[in-house]
Amino acid sequence: MKLTILGGGGFRVPLVYQALLSDRGEGRVTEVVLYDADRARLSAIGDVLRQQADGVENAPVVTETTSLDDALRGADFVFSAIRVGGLEGRTIDERVALDLGVLGQETVGAGGIAYGLRTLPVATAVAQRIAELAPEAWTINFTNPAGMVTEAMLPYLGDRVIGICDSPSGLGRRAAQALDLDPSKVYYDYAGLNHLGWLRGLYYDGIDRLPELLADSERLGSFEEGRLFGPEWLRSLGAIPNEYLHYYYFARETLSAVAGSKQTRGAFLQDQQSAFYAEAERHPEVALKAWQRTRAERESTYMVESREVADAGERDERDMSAGGYEQVALSLMRAIAHDERASLILNVRNRGVLRHLDDDAVVEIPCVVDANGARPTPLDGLQLTDHQAGLVCSIKAVERSTIEAAMTGSRSAAIRAFAWHPLIDSVTAATALLSAYAAHHPGLTAFRS
Repeated sequence: MKLTILGGGGFRVPLVYQALLSDRGEGRVTEVVLYDADRARLSAIGDVLRQQADGVENAPVVTETTSLDDALRGADFVFSAIRVGGLEGRTIDERVALDLGVLGQETVGAGGIAYGLRTLPVATAVAQRIAELAPEAWTINFTNPAGMVTEAMLPYLGDRVIGICDSPSGLGRRAAQALDLDPSKVYYDYAGLNHLGWLRGLYYDGIDRLPELLADSERLGSFEEGRLFGPEWLRSLGAIPNEYLHYYYFARETLSAVAGSKQTRGAFLQDQQSAFYAEAERHPEVALKAWQRTRAERESTYMVESREVADAGERDERDMSAGGYEQVALSLMRAIAHDERASLILNVRNRGVLRHLDDDAVVEIPCVVDANGARPTPLDGLQLTDHQAGLVCSIKAVERSTIEAAMTGSRSAAIRAFAWHPLIDSVTAATALLSAYAAHHPGLTAFRS
């Protein structure tokens, strides 16, 4: 099989390739094509992958190209992980928001809306090329904001585009391990949107073990989300939120912590990865070692401000190893390619599962996957609580206004998207944010007042 990775010069691509190297079954991926507009980044990541494959028998052949059409032709699967504007764009998104007194996180709030506005036109153009050149290919979208981008690609690719994220599976695994359960034998009742969902049940042998976990403060304190939110708040919710909900539940504290940091997360990653790519270019023979060292630092500093707010301490090995979007991607590809039934938490059309949203809304919920693709699993009557539904519907409205603005150039739709977000909640701030982003990003000049 041929796997095309869009954004193939991206820093996290070696994680996907490492997962492919461990897949020794029949019908596995034999060819990996990396596509990126940046030739130097492509070369660096290509070197990392070839060093990963050193000594591995029948490792997937890696090629690199800056031609999108060449990358797509003949693809069985397309993994989309593009970053429009690069880390420089992310840094601008974060700083503009902070300068105007709101959170500048990459996918949540102002930063996520700005990211969507400049990403969606590119993502939909890519979707159209996939539909034309590889109509039978399955597209796995990891491009953020993942739920929003997946929904925007649906008109061109239909159900052959599926969004993935590692946060839900990582949360589920950590919660299961806290109860000394085998994560592979647990059914995770999870529902919401990308970066906005809740683990509502942990079913093992047909019995929900989540109440047991919520009642045990010591076990809750053994993993990241338990430390982030605290036992009292989790018991009040009756669920364990996705880590990104920390930005909503502790908005003031997190904003203060981020604003007081020496540099934003985007600026840190931009400096870190620039150093990696420069080192890989100077010394290609040590590209893999440089990547491994850089990745370890990246993972250990993930969501550092939120952990400081919660006094959660440093991440431990269990926090960093549980989950992994590369494993989700591999499981998804194998289930489709080999008709191997799998249960995965994915971003797909709602199809009536969450009654508060229409059928075409992309939601993040458990799905059954086989050769026919991914189908959402019915919730057996257990719907979102009023609180969860209110937040989900609010953010879905933001996503759809962002899609409308990106596709039509509507300034009013863009202002609505900013103003409706609960972490902004001001038309005045929304207007100022849009004007500032339009001034900084060349791709957003249409939104200038």
